[in-house]
Amino acid sequence: MKAIKHIYYWIAVLIPVLILSACSEDFLERPPQDSIVDASFYQTDDQVLAATALLYSKVWFDYNDKASYNLGDFRAGTAFSAYNDRGNVLFNTTGNTPENGSAWRSFFIVVGQSNLAINNINQFAGTAVSPTVKKMAIAEARFIRALAYRFLVMNWGAVPVIEDNLKLLSDTTVSRNTPESVWKFITSEMRLAANDLPETPIRTGRVTKWSAEGMLARFYLSRSGVESNGSGQRNQMFLDSARYYAERVITRSGASLVKNYSDLFLFPYDNNTESLFSLQWVYSPGAYGTQNTSPAYLAYSSDIANGDGWGGDKSATWWMISQYDGIKATATGMQGRTLDQRLKATFMLPGASYPEITQSITGGEQKLIFPFTGTDNNFLSIKKYITGKAKDVGGLSASQNYGNDTYMMRLAEMYLIYAEAVLGNNASTTDAVALAHFNKIHMRAGLAAFEGPLTMDAIFKERTLEFAMEGMSWYDLVSLHYYNPAKAYAILNAQDRGLFFTVPDQFPNPTSWTFTKTSWATNERTINANSGNFLLPIPSAELSQAPNLQKPAVDYYKK
Repeated sequence: MKAIKHIYYWIAVLIPVLILSACSEDFLERPPQDSIVDASFYQTDDQVLAATALLYSKVWFDYNDKASYNLGDFRAGTAFSAYNDRGNVLFNTTGNTPENGSAWRSFFIVVGQSNLAINNINQFAGTAVSPTVKKMAIAEARFIRALAYRFLVMNWGAVPVIEDNLKLLSDTTVSRNTPESVWKFITSEMRLAANDLPETPIRTGRVTKWSAEGMLARFYLSRSGVESNGSGQRNQMFLDSARYYAERVITRSGASLVKNYSDLFLFPYDNNTESLFSLQWVYSPGAYGTQNTSPAYLAYSSDIANGDGWGGDKSATWWMISQYDGIKATATGMQGRTLDQRLKATFMLPGASYPEITQSITGGEQKLIFPFTGTDNNFLSIKKYITGKAKDVGGLSASQNYGNDTYMMRLAEMYLIYAEAVLGNNASTTDAVALAHFNKIHMRAGLAAFEGPLTMDAIFKERTLEFAMEGMSWYDLVSLHYYNPAKAYAILNAQDRGLFFTVPDQFPNPTSWTFTKTSWATNERTINANSGNFLLPIPSAELSQAPNLQKPAVDYYKK
């Protein structure tokens, strides 16, 4: 019992009270005193839906706060921090790295809350609860649990699969499960969710059948490489499944691409036509855990924020900027401009204007013009998810308290999944539908049609440009690593993550920029990704309390 109690105490004891209790900042450091939700709660459709509502926000709080971009972008090399979070930037994340522990904890809290929702609804739902709502709520919890396990298995490899929190407390044999069996479990769970979720959301922001089928497309694409043992060959049956589900979502869901890429992140963008699943944050004065705090750490300055704005040292990496068409290598660095609208919507370059954001300046305010500062280094700050001051969002923001949602899946991904699934194990493809789907995304960004043939390099680059700073790039590398680890290491080890200086040709409204590496910053520009450091280490606090996590992994069999 003692061997497993630390990691799972939070799953079995802490999680049930989240539905009824307000949450203070230290709720993860001490057990709350509130009682567990009882049978009297699940007596109406509204109560059942309330029980699953926090699956869309509070349980993901610690992941969304800082871990999402630390793992999803810093480790992937799309962005970096010059002075903070260096372990993730330099690819030496340890068992004591804060974001490692907070992500692990958050994902298991998601698992625990999902388990309790399933068990409690099955056990306590009253006769007034409609069969439709009961079935849908359980499917919601299955969906959320499967997604949490997708993050767990892709970050840490073998992890324990837990379906019943209470049985866990008396089971001292719990151990990690093999990645292959975890993937089998979560794919099966998502299929069950897809069968039981409605085609249209029962309430705004709730997941649907198409959310689940979109996740199945994502899951099968990753799973196609899981059992390849680095052979370079993916499972064709799973590639076909990824293609099948992606096409269904594209053609049947009713979702549609937002016309202008930048509009995806302009307030109020929540639950737009392209969103298949988003975390549902709310601006909530006086509450803690249901608001979005990530913008506080990403905004480059308090000049555009609400008493926060601590992201002044966060920036696109040199490697990331090199991915944009039109930015060309020169004898001394890089120079140019790009027609790709995703650059301005994702990162701020000196002189770029953002009329939707108010900027404090000496003597007053103006519409944001990103400053040109420094003498030999500066930062291309994060724009994505930055919505500005309270006055820019109708008063609905404050320090560390923002209401804009976090995308977890957009329709754009379905087009690129389809293209990659068609490419499959081939070196290239000229498939007309795959190329058309790819160009839906490529051309929306303002670029000329890609003539083909499509290759894995082209698709990987497009995904990098489309989803940078959405916490996704790392998982693209993990998917690649499943079947071609050498290529994943090569991409990572070729990246430059060091300081550089960006000069506009004019200020404001430049037409091009010159990029030069900072001459004195010669160390810590590159990393050494390898089989020993690719996956995250299990947090040290968990290993010290749960020795079972160090035992060899075993296959998981659903009971």
